[in-house]
Amino acid sequence: MKRTVTTPAATAKGTFIVKNDRGLHTRPCTEIVKCAATFKSDLKLRYQKTETNAKSLLGILMLAAEKGARIKITAQGPDADEAVETLLNLANNNFHIDY
Repeated sequence: MKRTVTTPAATAKGTFIVKNDRGLHTRPCTEIVKCAATFKSDLKLRYQKTETNAKSLLGILMLAAEKGARIKITAQGPDADEAVETLLNLANNNFHIDY
């Protein structure tokens, strides 16, 4: 996982790889939405050529990201850096799901 900040407190970016065997199915997507909803920043997830709002459950499900998928996060707003860091930690902890 890597993180870069292009402008302090304005734009932040990060990347994570989906580790769980079932990919981004309903439960991890719900965890992402719950996490993203706590921030004021505009959060986007991008996989291949599809970009979606990280606060949209259906949008994230439509990414159809499988195990090994590289997901890019972009955040713009007052808490962008914290939002990206928190989402990266969530992904690193398998979205708080034990299989």
